[in-house]
Amino acid sequence: MKLIPVRHSAMGSIWMCHLFLLLSILCTTFIATMANNATDSYLLLKVKSELVDPLGAFSNWFPTTQFCNWNGITCAVDQEHVIGLNLSGSGISGSISVELGNFTSLQTLDLSSNSLSGSIPSELGQLQNLRILQLYSNDLSGNIPSEIGNLRKLQVLRIGDNMLTGEIPPSVANMSELKVLALGYCHLNGSIPFGIGKLKHLISLDVQMNSINGHIPEEIEGCEELQNFAASNNMLEGDLPSSMGSLKSLKILNLANNSLSGSIPTALSHLSNLTYLNLLGNKLHGEIPSELNSLIQMQKLDLSKNNLSGSIPLLNVKLQSLETLVLSDNALTGSIPSNFCLRGSKLQQLFLARNMLSGKFPLELLNCSSIQQLDLSDNSFEGKLPSILDKLQNLTDLVLNNNSFVGSLPPEIGNISSLENLFLFGNFFKGKIPLEIGRLQRLSSIYLYDNQMSGLIPRELTNCTSLKEIDFFGNHFTGPIPETIGKLKDLVVLHLRQNDLSGPIPPSMGYCKSLQILALADNMLSGSIPPTFSYLSELTKITLYNNSFEGPIPHSLSSLKSLKIINFSHNKFSGSFFPLTCSNSLTLLDLTNNSFSGPIPSTLANSRNLGRLRLGQNYLTGTIPSEFGQLTELNFLDLSFNNLTGEVPPQLSNSKKMEHILMNNNRLSGEISDWLGSLQELGELDLSYNNFSGKVPSELGNCSKLLKLSLHHNNLSGEIPQEIGNLTSLNVLNLQRNGFSGLIPPTIQQCTKLYELRLSENLLTGVIPVELGGLAELQVILDLSKNLFTGEIPPSLGNLMKLERLNLSFNQLEGKVPSSLGKLTSLHVLNLSNNHLEGKIPSTFSGFPLSTFLNNSGLCGPPLRSCSESMVQGKIQLSNTQVAIIIVAIVFTSTVICLVMLYIMLRIWCNWRKVTISSAEGGGTVGHKTRNGEYWNMNSFGFIPSPDKQNSATTTSFYNLKMETMENTNM
Repeated sequence: MKLIPVRHSAMGSIWMCHLFLLLSILCTTFIATMANNATDSYLLLKVKSELVDPLGAFSNWFPTTQFCNWNGITCAVDQEHVIGLNLSGSGISGSISVELGNFTSLQTLDLSSNSLSGSIPSELGQLQNLRILQLYSNDLSGNIPSEIGNLRKLQVLRIGDNMLTGEIPPSVANMSELKVLALGYCHLNGSIPFGIGKLKHLISLDVQMNSINGHIPEEIEGCEELQNFAASNNMLEGDLPSSMGSLKSLKILNLANNSLSGSIPTALSHLSNLTYLNLLGNKLHGEIPSELNSLIQMQKLDLSKNNLSGSIPLLNVKLQSLETLVLSDNALTGSIPSNFCLRGSKLQQLFLARNMLSGKFPLELLNCSSIQQLDLSDNSFEGKLPSILDKLQNLTDLVLNNNSFVGSLPPEIGNISSLENLFLFGNFFKGKIPLEIGRLQRLSSIYLYDNQMSGLIPRELTNCTSLKEIDFFGNHFTGPIPETIGKLKDLVVLHLRQNDLSGPIPPSMGYCKSLQILALADNMLSGSIPPTFSYLSELTKITLYNNSFEGPIPHSLSSLKSLKIINFSHNKFSGSFFPLTCSNSLTLLDLTNNSFSGPIPSTLANSRNLGRLRLGQNYLTGTIPSEFGQLTELNFLDLSFNNLTGEVPPQLSNSKKMEHILMNNNRLSGEISDWLGSLQELGELDLSYNNFSGKVPSELGNCSKLLKLSLHHNNLSGEIPQEIGNLTSLNVLNLQRNGFSGLIPPTIQQCTKLYELRLSENLLTGVIPVELGGLAELQVILDLSKNLFTGEIPPSLGNLMKLERLNLSFNQLEGKVPSSLGKLTSLHVLNLSNNHLEGKIPSTFSGFPLSTFLNNSGLCGPPLRSCSESMVQGKIQLSNTQVAIIIVAIVFTSTVICLVMLYIMLRIWCNWRKVTISSAEGGGTVGHKTRNGEYWNMNSFGFIPSPDKQNSATTTSFYNLKMETMENTNM
């Protein structure tokens, strides 16, 4: 009996030991669990500390609460391990913590669609249980860590839409369970890894929008379960591998916008599950395989923008699921197959634009009643549109532009009630717009420009109240703009330019309050601008040029604050144009050739984006506003043909983008400022017909892009600056009618692109530089007339083979006309008159008029007198000195002869007196008897007795006496 208590006591001790052991185990487990929980909580808080949380994604992440209840946290069933972290789209930023690598139980990590930056931590490769990793749509950078290949259980890897660089690591081939690999929209390069074929379970491969190059690996055929392969917008090259035909599960194949070449492999026809095939924008050539007709699941097929040729072999009767077919931008020929389409088709979009298709409008298409969008533009289709076009009752877009269609528009087009966009421009359509067009209540755009249509614009068109765009440019429409145009409340674009429209602008147009672009230029419209235009608050562009509009600009137009482009040129507008200057958005204002008057409004300077300002050919007065210096975007300034006065404001030097300055034909004065040399973009400078004075600033030589420099008809003086040679792009240089002096600078030979050079009516001196002969592009004219040039014409001018006009008149040139000038076969105007030229004119110049050579006394040859006649007349003209000597000799000789004759006459008279006195004294008779008994009158001088030999019978004749006397005198 005593043994019983002992046994009971022993049993109690054993029980107590077991209880203690159990409590110890429970305690240990509890402590371990608490420690583990404390570690995960601590690590998660460390992850949180590296992130910025503006939207409160971590609002309940506190140490005092159970972390399994925190936002974005998923725990295992035992509530002891974190198996999911999802903070997608939480607005967090910062970097991904390396501490995430310690969550070894993690199966899902989704931080996508945030603003995370930095690199992807390589520590993520420690997450051996991870199945889903999504980091897409962040700002992550750097390379994809190769350690990511350690995630052997990973099924989904989406890290695209980041700024990742480098290559796709080959280690991705180690993730044998991978189903989704999405790396698109990054900056990755390199090639697709050959090991990609090891991913037997891969369903989706997305690497689009990167810079991946190289070939598509043949090994891709190993991805037997692949359904989606998107590699568009990369740099892939080479042929499409035929091995892709083994991807029986493939549904989507997108290889658009690469550099793939070769032909389309027929093996693609084996992809029986393919629904989407996009090969646009590559370098594929050859014919489209007819085998593609076996892809009966195909819904969208795009082969556009390649070099494919041949006919169209694809038939919608076989591709019964096809909804979209895009073959645009190839070299396809022929027409659409006759059996292309049958009733019951699902085809909705057919785009065949920009090929070489021809023939009549393909009636086969009328069987595709499901078609919504039809684009046959930019081909060679011809003929008339079929009247049964209205069989396409679902048509929303009819695009037939840039073909050779003729005839008129069929009235039946008004029966296609679904039509929204009608593009028929660039054809040869004639006739009127059918009135039935007014039935198209859904019509949004109608483009008929560049046709030959005529007649009135029908009022019925304004019944299409959904119209947003009307473009009838370049036709022959006549009559007025419909008065009911204001019914088109949604109209955004109205383009009626280059027609024969007449009459005024309907006031109702002001009620088209959505109008943004209004182009009425090149018509015969008249009248004034309706005040209702003030309602067009959305108007950004208005062009009315080349019409007959008149009157002042309504002041109400100053409320149009959105205007960017205004062109009212070549009309009859008058008064101030101030209302057009109140929009601060102006980029172009052209009011050329009107009758605007008054000063230029300084409010124009508020349009800081103004690029083109053309106010030429008006009656503007006053000075150029100094506020124009605020127009830093100005590149074209035309103030020509006005009555502007004063100086050019120096503030214009702020317009560094200036390319054209036209201020000619005004009354501007002062000196040409040196700041013009700071306008590096200046291509044209015309200051002609003003009152500018002083020298041409040498700084102009800095305008290296200058093409035209016109400073003629001013009061400029001094020498032409040497820096003119720096203008190596110059085409036109016109400095005529000034007071320039000195030499033509030899640096002008550097202006090798000159095709027009005018330096006439100045005071230039010296010889014509031989360097001018190097300006081989001179074509329009070389005019050096009315200067003070001396010396000879340089033979080098004969090198100007393109020259059409040469004027060297009214100078002091001398010497011969160089024979080399005769080689100028393009020359049709020549003027060498009023110089001192001599010698024979080159025979090739014989066809020029006489005025070409006038007042050059030494020139001869056609059209002047012949050179042989000239030599006979004067043995070539004597010099001035020789002429003077000859004249003096003639005068001297004549004087001597006269004196001798006077002496002889005096001697004769004296002898006669002696004879007379002697006879009188002797009482003899006046006559003498000769030997023959004849009597001679003494006064006849028949015989005169010698005074020295009066008794001699010998007589001396008067002739002999005269000669003797002269001989004695000459001695």
